Amino acid sequence: MSSNVIKTTEELMQPILQEKELELVDVEYVKEGQNWFLRVYIDSEDGIDIADCGTVSEQLSEKLDEADPVEEAYFLEVSSPGVERPLKSKGDFEKNVNNNVFVKLYEPIDGQKEYEGILTEFTDNMATIEYKVKTRKKLVEIPFNKIAKARLAVTL
Repeated sequence: MSSNVIKTTEELMQPILQEKELELVDVEYVKEGQNWFLRVYIDSEDGIDIADCGTVSEQLSEKLDEADPVEEAYFLEVSSPGVERPLKSKGDFEKNVNNNVFVKLYEPIDGQKEYEGILTEFTDNMATIEYKVKTRKKLVEIPFNKIAKARLAVTL
C-alpha cells in the first residue's frame, strides 16, 4: 500500500515539476506515532524556497484529493532535501562528483559497510570514493548495485 501511495504521488508530481522546472528528489509515506506523513522533497539547480514548497504543496494537495490514493488521514509536507540530500539515481552520483558523500552498503567492501569521503568518479555503474584512514588517503570502488543508501555529507 505504501508503495502505491508513493508511486501515485510521483506520477501526480510530474506535470507540476515540469511546469516549474523542479526536480523530485524523494517521496516518503511513513507512520510516526499515530500520524501518517506524506513527505515530498523537491529541488532545482538554483535551490528552492518556502514559496516554491507552498505552491507545489497546494497543487499536489488538489491532485491528491482528486486521485484519492490514501485511505487514512495524513499530513502532506513538501520541502527541500536539505544539505545532506539523498543520492538515489546514477544521475545524482554523476552530478555530485567532487562532493563529499556518505554511503552505506548492503555488504562490506574491504571490511567496511560505510564510507564517507570525496566522490572522485562515477563511471560504468561504479562509484570511486577517496576517504581517509587516520592521515592516509585511500580509494574504494563501489558498484552502484551494492549501495543501500547514499547522501551528500556536510564537512565541518
